[in-house]
Amino acid sequence: QVQLVESGGGLVQAGGSLRLSCAASGFMFRIMSMGWYRQAPGKQRELIASITMGGNTNYADSVKGRFTISRDNDKNTMYLQMNSLKPEDTAVYYCNGQMGGGPRFDNWGQGTQVTVSS
Repeated sequence: QVQLVESGGGLVQAGGSLRLSCAASGFMFRIMSMGWYRQAPGKQRELIASITMGGNTNYADSVKGRFTISRDNDKNTMYLQMNSLKPEDTAVYYCNGQMGGGPRFDNWGQGTQVTVSS
């Protein structure tokens, strides 16, 4: 059974940093491309960063240069280092596998709330 558990969110002031973690189980993590998504209040969930099994990364323009996605295949864990946070980064953050540019799994984790105060 696929499980995705996000953690590391919190309340931070603008300009601050957070590091999110995604613990994955129930599938072959090391061969799966992975992605970080976020959903702000009243908005659709959007893909903001992805990483292939080989470590190639891609970012949405809104986070490029501020966020860094990484993975540890030995720990079945993916990370998102978020620096220079802005109030518009406030959202619930989720992780999922990536396939064909979209989420691989139908079942999402509970997400982790990130709130950035101005």
